[in-house]
Parts: sequence; C-alpha cells; structure tokens
Amino acid sequence: MDRVKYYHMADGDAEDYHLATELFAKSRCVIQHADAVMDHLKFLLGDDIGHHVDRFEHSLQTATRALRDDRPEDYVVMALFHDIGDTLSPHNHGDIAAGILKPYVTEEQHFIVKNHAIFQGYYFWHLDGQARDRNARDMFRDHPHFEATADFCEKYDQISFDPTYDTLPLRAFEPMVRRVFAAPRMWAS
Repeated sequence: MDRVKYYHMADGDAEDYHLATELFAKSRCVIQHADAVMDHLKFLLGDDIGHHVDRFEHSLQTATRALRDDRPEDYVVMALFHDIGDTLSPHNHGDIAAGILKPYVTEEQHFIVKNHAIFQGYYFWHLDGQARDRNARDMFRDHPHFEATADFCEKYDQISFDPTYDTLPLRAFEPMVRRVFAAPRMWAS
C-alpha cells in the first residue's frame, strides 16, 4: 500500500497530502459510514423509558412524518438520526447527533438537531419534577432558526411516540441515507 513519507504531519508535503486525501476517500470509515450510522441507530431498539414505543421506533416515526410532509432528504435523514446520540451521551445527545450530521445537512438542520432537546423541553420540563424551565428555548428566540426548530419539535419529534402510527421501516430510509452521507457539504462552522 502506498504511504506518505512523513512521520509527523508538519513534515508532509503536497504529494503526501494528495495521497492521504485520495486514500481517505477510499477508506472503510468513509465508504461504510452510512452503514455504521444506521447500525448505531439500532442501539435504540428496545430502549424502554416508559413510552409506548422505544427510541428506535420514535426515530423512525419522526423521519416517517417528515418524509410524508415532503421534507427534503437531508431533513428526513436529520429527523431519523436526531436522537442517535442518546446511546453515547443522553444528557447532550443533540451535540452528538449534530456532530455526526454536520457535514451532510444544512446549517439550519444542524441547529435543529443540536438544540432540539432544549426545544423539546417545552412540552414536559415543567411537569417532570426536575424544576427545569420549559421556556429555556427562549434563549434562542432571536436566532434565525428558532421557528424551524420549534416546528421540528411540534410537527415531528414530540408527537412520534404513537404505537398505532404507520411507521416506515429503516430499509425505506436506507437509499436516502446513502445519498445524503455520500455528499458532504462542509459549510463553515
């Protein structure tokens, strides 16, 4: 296998970095990325926290609703993976999901997934006995993506705990997941 000449990145030249970029594009982590993310979503299967559906079904239901509402593919993929961070960091799962999705979604969608948990708190934080402010989302009131995030939570996230909803299976989303993950946007931070 071809290798770069350097042992320290500061010692690399243009030839090294062209080679490294070429090999990275062919690497398992890039080629199998969509599979890995879909596999990780399955960790939410059977995760019972007292709702009528597990968090895997909740994720599928959220994406199904977005798809049936004619949202763009990247939005549907964002909806599908919005809670994927729950398995690794339940108290800041939006940050984890946002980190995974950032290269593949719009800036607005990134904001939605990153902050959806705070916006979702509007529906229950005043009732869960933890004395959290249900209006914590108001700290973003002047943000250009406030309404889009409130809309996501209202139309797709907070209502997707219904065991009678006709939810699509993961395989229905697989082609769009592959297309979205094959086209990174790389917008500025």
